[in-house]
Amino acid sequence: MTDTKTYRIKSFGCQMNVYDGERMGELLDEKGMRAAEDGEDADLVVLNTCHIREKAAEKAYSDVGRLKREDGSRPTIALAGCVAQAEGAEAQRRSKMIDVVVGPQAYHRLPDLVAQVEKGERPVDTDMPAISKFDAMPKRRKSGPSAFLTVAEGCDKFCTYCVVPYTRGAEISRPWADIVDEAHALVDGGAKEITLLGQNVSAWRGENEKGQDGGLELLVRALARIDGLERIRYTTSHPADMDEGLIAAHGEVDKLMPYLHLPVQAGSDRILKAMNRHHTVESYLRLVERFREARPDLAISGDFIVGFPGESDAEFEETLQVVRDARYASAFSFKYSPRPGTPAADMDGQVPEEVMNERLQRLQAQLAEQSLAFNRSKIGATMDVLIDRKGRLPGQMIGKSPWLQSVFAETDAQIGDILTVDILDALPNSLAGIIRPKEAAA
Repeated sequence: MTDTKTYRIKSFGCQMNVYDGERMGELLDEKGMRAAEDGEDADLVVLNTCHIREKAAEKAYSDVGRLKREDGSRPTIALAGCVAQAEGAEAQRRSKMIDVVVGPQAYHRLPDLVAQVEKGERPVDTDMPAISKFDAMPKRRKSGPSAFLTVAEGCDKFCTYCVVPYTRGAEISRPWADIVDEAHALVDGGAKEITLLGQNVSAWRGENEKGQDGGLELLVRALARIDGLERIRYTTSHPADMDEGLIAAHGEVDKLMPYLHLPVQAGSDRILKAMNRHHTVESYLRLVERFREARPDLAISGDFIVGFPGESDAEFEETLQVVRDARYASAFSFKYSPRPGTPAADMDGQVPEEVMNERLQRLQAQLAEQSLAFNRSKIGATMDVLIDRKGRLPGQMIGKSPWLQSVFAETDAQIGDILTVDILDALPNSLAGIIRPKEAAA
C-alpha cells in the first residue's frame, strides 16, 4: 500500500475540456499525486464541467451528490470548468460538499487550492487572467497517439445563444514559441496526430521565430515540419475568420487532414442575423466550395441549433436545404437551449419543446443519411489508419481515418501504429476493413 494521494478528473463537453482535464492531471502528478485506478476511491475528484446546455449546473450538482460514499465519507471535491466560472461562490452555497471552485482560466492554481482545503478553507478562484495559466504548466510528457493542443482561448463573437465569452473570456492567442514547444513535447511523448484547439481556433494570430505575423495557416505549416508528427487537425472554426492562407494550406500541406469542422448553426439569414453569426448562408456555402476547390476530398462537418427563438417552419426548411447543399460528412445538432445571461434567452418567440423535438428528429435523420452515404463512398478505398484503441472483439483494433471516421480491423498492431487498410464495409458511424500486408502497401 502507498500513502500517495489519488485523484480522478471527470471532464464533460468539448475537446477543450478534455485538454484542460489532461493538464490538471499533469499538475497534480507534478505535486506527487497519482491518478486513481478503475474502481479505486480517489482522495480528490475534479468535475470539469460544461455550461453550453441548459441545466448543466443542475447536472453538476447531481454529479457532486453521487460522490458521497455508503459509509458517509466523500473525497475532496473540486468543481472546475465553465459551470464553476458561471456559478462562482454560489456553487458552495448550493452544495456544502464542494470544497474548491475553480474556473477554466485559473485551473493552474488547482494544487494550491487543494492545499488550502487541507487547512480548512473552501477556496474559490474564478479570475480570468490573460492566458497566464499556460506558463504555470509542467512540460508535456507521455502522450497518446492523438493529442489535443490548445492554441487560443475565449471568443469575441458574442453569438446571442452562447455563454463562451462569459465563461472563457476574451479571445486570446497563445504565443508561437509556446505552441511549437508543446507540439514538440507531445511528439516526443508519442503523439503522431495533434488537433489544435480553440473556441475560435481560426482566429489565432501570432508572430513566428522570424518575426513574420500570420494566422493559423502559418502555424499549421510550421508544425508540419516536425519530424514524427504525421497528422494535423484543428477545431472549432468560425466562418468569419477563415482566410485565403488557411484555404490554401488544405491543398498544399499533406499532413493537414482532409476534414474541416465549420459550424453554420442555421440555414436562414434572418436567424443567422439574430444569432449574431457574422455570416450569411450564401457566404458560408461559398466558403465550403472554396475549401473543396483546394481539397476535393475534404469532409465537411457542422453544428446546428434547431428551434432558435422565432424560427419558423419555413426557416427550418431552409436549414434542411443547407444540409443538402453543403453535403456534410458528419454534424452535431442540438435543440436550442436558453442560457441565463445571453441575449437569446430573453428573445420573443421561444419555440415549444415538442416543435424542437420534431425538427431535431428530421434534421438528424437527414444528417445520418448523408453521413452513411459519405462512409459508403469509402468502400473499396485504401487509406492510412492511425490505431488509437482496442476494439471490443478479440484481436480487433480501432483507428482513425484521415476523415476522422472510426475504422475497425483485425490486427496484432500496436496503439500508435499507422496501417494501410482496405475498406470493405461502411456503417453509420464507422468503417470496417482489412489490413493490407506491408508488401502490398509498399
